[in-house]
Amino acid sequence: MRIIYMGTPEFATAPLLALINAGFDISAVITAPDKPAGRGRKIQQSAVKQFTLAHLECPVLQPENLKDPHFVESLRALNADLFIIVAFRMLPEVIWSVPRLGTFNLHASLLPQYRGAAPINHVLINGENETGVTTFLIDDKIDTGKILFQEKVIINSSDDAGSLHDKLMESGARLVVQTAKSINSGSADPVSQESFSLPENQLKKAPKIFKEDCRIDWSQSIDTVNNFIRGLSPFPTAFSELQLTNNQQIICKIFKGNMIREKHDLTPGTIKSDKKTFMHVATGEGFYGITSLQIAGKKRMSVEDFLHGFQDDIENCLFI
Repeated sequence: MRIIYMGTPEFATAPLLALINAGFDISAVITAPDKPAGRGRKIQQSAVKQFTLAHLECPVLQPENLKDPHFVESLRALNADLFIIVAFRMLPEVIWSVPRLGTFNLHASLLPQYRGAAPINHVLINGENETGVTTFLIDDKIDTGKILFQEKVIINSSDDAGSLHDKLMESGARLVVQTAKSINSGSADPVSQESFSLPENQLKKAPKIFKEDCRIDWSQSIDTVNNFIRGLSPFPTAFSELQLTNNQQIICKIFKGNMIREKHDLTPGTIKSDKKTFMHVATGEGFYGITSLQIAGKKRMSVEDFLHGFQDDIENCLFI
């Protein structure tokens, strides 16, 4: 069975390695075009391209336009039996309908729940204790095709988006191999997502997260604030503005902290600190003890390092 694999970020590298180790024939890899990134705007290759160049001897195609006739013809000429998609782009029908055995996608949730671009972030933000990965056949809508296989993954209270990403990447790699083997043997039995009997109003979505979506609302409960911060850490990262005593404001990204269930009557965003080792921020209920943060123009640091270098009176500042 000849496979064309499509993916871009690090999440897509583990399934590709698993397919190689399982002995599958990867005829070509499709990934995003090289693009400038970082402060220096240096041209960078995707994680999948870097991995492919290091581990495979096959064509790497990087189309700007998936509907480009020359690209479509180049895919057809490869005579692949199956397309596998992991963290790529929405495919037009002219692409996903090409292989004789179909095209399947790996999604980082238990579909039909958390359809969308950011399932890992949203399951944590919503305080879920379980998620998983799903392989499904692509159709003309987003994340709605027939389900092939699923694997559940437990979410621990210590998990953030980074650690959950790694868990799901490992689980997804196993599931992609299982799915490819099942399709190759003819034993796959796709199941419609409608058979899961979830009414539309109970389906939770996972839309793309934009910068302004990452602003912390300190008036919410300590559990809600904690889930929000860990659901966005380490990327795209929750943030708040620290208002200084002169009313100037600096943006702080908050990566990690702990919940302190202590009653208070303080305004949300108020800071309690010994100015050396801890910084507790008042929430609607309790305090959030920041342990790792980053201010604009600086590197990520511990709260101790932040307080050591902070020149203002931290207890008279306010997160807004």
